[in-house]
Amino acid sequence: MRDEEYPLDVDTTEHVQPPVSEHTSQAAPGADSAPAAPSATREKPARRWRLPKLRLPRAGALLLILLLVAAGLGIGFLLGKRQAPPAASQSAPAVADARASSSTIWTCSMHPQIQLPKPGKCPICFMDLIPMEDSGGDLGPRQLKMSEAAMALANIRTTPVVRQVVTRNIRMVGKVEYDETRLAYITSWIPGRLDRLYVDYTGITVNKGDHMVYLYSPELIVAQKELLQAWNQYQRVTDPRNREMIAANLKSVEEKLRLWGLLPEQIEKIKQRGETTDHVTIYSPVGGVVVHKNALEGDYVKEGNRIYTIADLSLVWVNLDAYESDLPWIRYGQEVEFTADSHPGETFEGRVAFIDPVLNQKTRTVRVRVNMPNQDLRLKPGMFVRATLKSRLTGGGQVVAPDLAGKWISPMHPEIIKDSPGKCDVCGMDLVPAEELGFVAKQHTAEAPLVIPATAPLITGKRAVVYVKLPGREEPIFEGREVLLGNRAGDYYIVRAGLHEGDVVVTDGNFKIDSALQIKAAPSMMNPEGGVATTSHNHGGGSTGGEIQKTFAAAGASAMKGSTASTEGE
Repeated sequence: MRDEEYPLDVDTTEHVQPPVSEHTSQAAPGADSAPAAPSATREKPARRWRLPKLRLPRAGALLLILLLVAAGLGIGFLLGKRQAPPAASQSAPAVADARASSSTIWTCSMHPQIQLPKPGKCPICFMDLIPMEDSGGDLGPRQLKMSEAAMALANIRTTPVVRQVVTRNIRMVGKVEYDETRLAYITSWIPGRLDRLYVDYTGITVNKGDHMVYLYSPELIVAQKELLQAWNQYQRVTDPRNREMIAANLKSVEEKLRLWGLLPEQIEKIKQRGETTDHVTIYSPVGGVVVHKNALEGDYVKEGNRIYTIADLSLVWVNLDAYESDLPWIRYGQEVEFTADSHPGETFEGRVAFIDPVLNQKTRTVRVRVNMPNQDLRLKPGMFVRATLKSRLTGGGQVVAPDLAGKWISPMHPEIIKDSPGKCDVCGMDLVPAEELGFVAKQHTAEAPLVIPATAPLITGKRAVVYVKLPGREEPIFEGREVLLGNRAGDYYIVRAGLHEGDVVVTDGNFKIDSALQIKAAPSMMNPEGGVATTSHNHGGGSTGGEIQKTFAAAGASAMKGSTASTEGE
């Protein structure tokens, strides 16, 4: 099939002789003469010549038309791009004003330490920077303004700082032990052989004067003979001068036997019998429980060898372990309550009789002793006990004890308490006033310590931060303060410095306030200086947190500089 032919007309300034074609030969009669006349009168530059009709196939014509349309679109796109910046700037005046403003600081929502003067990308996470919200020019670096609605949403609660006497329960553990002052040893006063042990196992309760050992001793025979000779001479002599001399000799021999462990009754029996014996019975000088047996029957002992250990359990010691942080609350003479597993539901009461002046470096505890009467022997050495000491301190560190007002206490035996001065019934020492031992009968409110609830401070080990609500502000403003805390007393902390009576502190929601300050890179609990809070380690020669922050800032500034340069280049 033959493609159709399409003519193509163009303008030119040169003269071209139109060729003769078959189309011209078929023109109407008179066509050659009619246009000839006017063509002769036209000027050459203004003449319009008709090019010969080109014969193009239909597909080629369509392709040529498409090329011309594409070229036109390209030229239009370039012209539109050149004119786009003015149009965009006219359609977004607010953005242009914000970018042009030098007072706006741009930061990253994920990395608040990045603060740049122009918008752009975060150099860390490459997120779009956002303008920092103006929190008020009158706020300090540690202050945060919140509305009433925001406080209700964050569940912010406050409590005023007050002065009051607080009570702390000191909990201790320990065990029952022997009273060291009531331990006694049965020893051999003369050398010999143990032919019989009347007490042949531990745990037996003995009384004072009970027989303990049947001892054979050759030296005892010699001493008995000396006693009988001195006694016979004393009976035969009638001269007063000689009788006085012999009486002195008889007394020295009797003293010798007494020092060897013989009782006066035994010595009198030897004199009445008139005969010596090679055995002697040793009696117990004290009463108590045999807690240890050191010898067996048939053993040869020397003078001073230990045979038995006897403990008087009518009074026992309860040794408790107190942590060193609890020592400011413990005083000599304080009441202590404790329980034992062997007596469930029963509480024993005593007083602090001794506080060890030396700290146990292994357990970091101090031994606190309580003297306990034990006439019924219910408390047995080795029992495990749990004790509680309730203490109330004044601002000056004294213990409030109303029951000791005007009392006098023994400095060595706290169970001896009297209403007037005198002597201790146990050791004979002079009694001292209770005030000298650190007690006061009552406390005035002005002397009470400053206390805050235990939930108010945010503690990081060495630092404690409290958020205080500033008074006299239209909208609530909270300010972070570092405080010096004392001991904790139950649900309260004693404040040593940093707060005053009447200050209002945040007790609930303080961590939310601190988190808001951390997001703003302001000074907070974990970062008192503000800025980025890094947890990286410095193993020598590495970058510190400040250097890392400077590196991020420099990277951000460099990125902003490159972004600005590229914009200006366009």
